[in-house]
Amino acid sequence: MSASTPTDLATDMPALQAQSLSPSLTVAIAGNPNAGKTSLFNALTGLRQKIGNYPGVTVETKSGVWYLDDRSPVTVVDLPGLYSLNATSIDEQIACDTLVQQGDLPNAPDVIILAIDATNLSRNLYLATQVIELGPPTVIALTMFDLALRDGLEINVPQLSKELGVPVVPVVARRQTGIHALGLAVRNVARADVPRKTIDTSMIRKDQLLNRYQRIDSLLSRVLTRKKSESLCRTERIDAVLTHRILGPLILLAVILFVFQMIFSWANLPMNLIDGAFSWLSHLVRATLPPGVFTDLLADGVIAGVGGVLVFLPQILLLFLFIALLEESGYMARAAFLMDRLMRSVGLDGKAFLPLVMSFACAVPAIMATRTIQTTKDRITTIMIAPFMSCSARLPVYTLMIATCFANQKTLGFISTGALIILAMYLLGIATAVVVAWLLKHSILKAASTPFVMELPIYRIPSVSNVFHTMISRAGLFLKRASTVILAASIVLWALAAFPRTTGTSATEQVSNSYAGRAGRLMEPIIKPLGFDWQIGIGLISSFAARETIVSTLGVVYNVGDAEQSGSLVKAMTNAKRSDGTPMWTPLVGLSLMVFFVLACQCMSTLAVVRRETNSWRWPLFMVSYMLVLAYVGSLVTFQGGRLLGFS
Repeated sequence: MSASTPTDLATDMPALQAQSLSPSLTVAIAGNPNAGKTSLFNALTGLRQKIGNYPGVTVETKSGVWYLDDRSPVTVVDLPGLYSLNATSIDEQIACDTLVQQGDLPNAPDVIILAIDATNLSRNLYLATQVIELGPPTVIALTMFDLALRDGLEINVPQLSKELGVPVVPVVARRQTGIHALGLAVRNVARADVPRKTIDTSMIRKDQLLNRYQRIDSLLSRVLTRKKSESLCRTERIDAVLTHRILGPLILLAVILFVFQMIFSWANLPMNLIDGAFSWLSHLVRATLPPGVFTDLLADGVIAGVGGVLVFLPQILLLFLFIALLEESGYMARAAFLMDRLMRSVGLDGKAFLPLVMSFACAVPAIMATRTIQTTKDRITTIMIAPFMSCSARLPVYTLMIATCFANQKTLGFISTGALIILAMYLLGIATAVVVAWLLKHSILKAASTPFVMELPIYRIPSVSNVFHTMISRAGLFLKRASTVILAASIVLWALAAFPRTTGTSATEQVSNSYAGRAGRLMEPIIKPLGFDWQIGIGLISSFAARETIVSTLGVVYNVGDAEQSGSLVKAMTNAKRSDGTPMWTPLVGLSLMVFFVLACQCMSTLAVVRRETNSWRWPLFMVSYMLVLAYVGSLVTFQGGRLLGFS
């Protein structure tokens, strides 16, 4: 037989009558990490997805709806990646239990789709043969089939299906190729009444491992043919440069700087448009509605508060665009490989790097992702340092400070000073995390590190649909946060800054005499050595609910009762003066505040997930306490040290 292509397989399947399946049918996608599971899941479900947790645990799961035809919607669940049924971490155990039907897990899958990387059959077939031996209704999706053909691999798909005893469907998820044939295969096996077996996964031993690989090698000798020689492939040639001991870290640093430079360059126009739109809307409200408390609430509370945060949406989208591109291309795995040496230098498990990378987006899912770490002490150490990674919620704070204190400044004539400052903030967080991890690992959380095994996927052109899905889902979370937490905080803070009402006073005097102003003045003596005044103090208090709420807080503080300033927050902050007439927002104050935000744990959601993951209040209280002390000391050193050096 000749090797099949994805389109050939549609004709290999028997014709099926149009018959609806049960709407309660559940399909689980399983496979090795980097085997194309996520791309396949996105191709099947499109935007009909939701993210949640497995019942009783905090391992994240994605589920969605796949329409096999117009009348057959089925639920698709993307299981955590695993290499075998001998699970070594909590997320692998979840996937293993689902596959072997152990434990009390609801919504057990009716059909299992095994995503098998066509470019690496030997490794992927280890898990596949284990699952097939259990006897569940199974279909193999031979992913990245186009890349296998490109690399000169000829796979006799019908023969492979015959050898394994299950349908094998070549697919190219990013092109939607083979999806229809996969649906036909799933419909076939879903109707089969196949008895399930159970196995004791603890009985998997080394001799069985070797015997299984011997059988896999024998099978591949009958179904796999290589046209090309075993010469150095393109991926290996690229890796010789990108993972070089010296060049690799330098290239990684250059990539990060490039990302920040592009975020600043490309986001300016849409940010200005959004800022102008909210400013126009605020003036429209004041011009349309009669003066009063309700008008002030809409203009200064809702519009100024939420608009002050939504203006940073373009930067958030660009950040996740580049993260998705790096992940899809395969470079993010190289970054993990390069950072493994640094992780080991402080005694951490190499697997800790992946949750830390996720923390640059959000610490909450990153802390949940620490379940991949085998030892409890390494896991807690990683949790304790994850918030030091500058998450996307900090980006609006950095951008606001840079726009106010470092506007239009260039370094070397072409590099944005703002991009360099943000890079410095990210590096400060990483450096602090390394030091804290070393201290924890050599004191209260001392434990031996475990080997780090991670596969470097081949380089590939990022899927436009996958990148788009990532941006849309993350933008949705940001907008949801803005429409709930930030909106509520803006209204509350407006009320605190607007009451008690005083007549015949300026806007500044109104805020100063309000409940919020009194709270800010109460803490001003504590934060004054950091270069902060009572208005910034109000923002610091609100930011412990969510970091980015300081932006909406400052929008409220600088706009309450002042129709002339209800436009640009940056303009209002630039014009703000201290009691002695000197500018409030100087470059040194901006740096001091950014350092504080790098080091402080200002997110109730993070503390809540730490409490849930550690099953104790001891660790979240320890986290918020030691990080707050570090933030205060770091900000103090920045401001007072800068003054001693003659900066302002």
